[in-house]
Amino acid sequence: MLLGILIGLAAAFGIFQGVKALLADPPPPGVGGFQFVSSVAGQGGAIWAVGDGEANDAGRAVADRIASAPFDRLLYLGDVYGSETAAEFARNYTPTYGRFARRTAPTPGNHDWPNHETGYDPYWRKALGRGRAAAWYSFNAGGWRILSLNSEADHSARSPQGRWLRSELRKPGTCRIAFWHRPRFSAGRHGDQADVAPLWKALRGRATIVLNGHDHGMQRMRPVGGITAFVSAAGGRSHYGVDRDDGRLAFSDDKTYGALRLVLRRGSAAFAFVAADGRVLDSGTIGCRR
Repeated sequence: MLLGILIGLAAAFGIFQGVKALLADPPPPGVGGFQFVSSVAGQGGAIWAVGDGEANDAGRAVADRIASAPFDRLLYLGDVYGSETAAEFARNYTPTYGRFARRTAPTPGNHDWPNHETGYDPYWRKALGRGRAAAWYSFNAGGWRILSLNSEADHSARSPQGRWLRSELRKPGTCRIAFWHRPRFSAGRHGDQADVAPLWKALRGRATIVLNGHDHGMQRMRPVGGITAFVSAAGGRSHYGVDRDDGRLAFSDDKTYGALRLVLRRGSAAFAFVAADGRVLDSGTIGCRR
């Protein structure tokens, strides 16, 4: 009888340890070709978003800042730098943001995509466990629908991506966040990217927040058509100047390295641009229609 009790206690302890490990860093279930997981039953709403990183002091400082606060998911907004071969992912991504790979939702940048079959795709296939590296996909977080789109693949209205996006947007409401690399609107060096207009047009009236990288720095645009656009591309590579006279800007910083933090709740998203040294540079709350 005593032996039976001990066996039962050992089994219970093993189950407890298994659940504890799952909550700490669970194996990711398949979602749209990628695998993702949250520490809160698939709905965790603490998110970081950044792109355009590099394995230098600035990139490591931003990654350390991300690691300093509990979070469910990192949205990596594209570009590792160089020509994004497998060797460059190993050299420039793994030492910085690679530590978060199992909690990362990536989108490819313009530097990533030309060699995606030998760099981006195999890196994320290995990092996320199984399945092909989806070019676009969606998942839920904090009561919001998150859409990872691809500015480097065909995104015209009649393309497979365009048709998929419209199917994702059929239901009413605006509690959606879309992210891709090259911004539709930017006051930075690269400026507005007119070719991604089909993505923006499809999202109007169906989303509240759009996140992009590409123009190295931080920007928050005033809402356009009910959508607030953020550029969070101060991940470590360099800085591009911002035209501060651009009347569309609500906030910009082209001198500081840092990342955007979002805390998602049903019906609202709190945001903050956080510098690598911990300073909050810009913050606020955005509501959505469920």
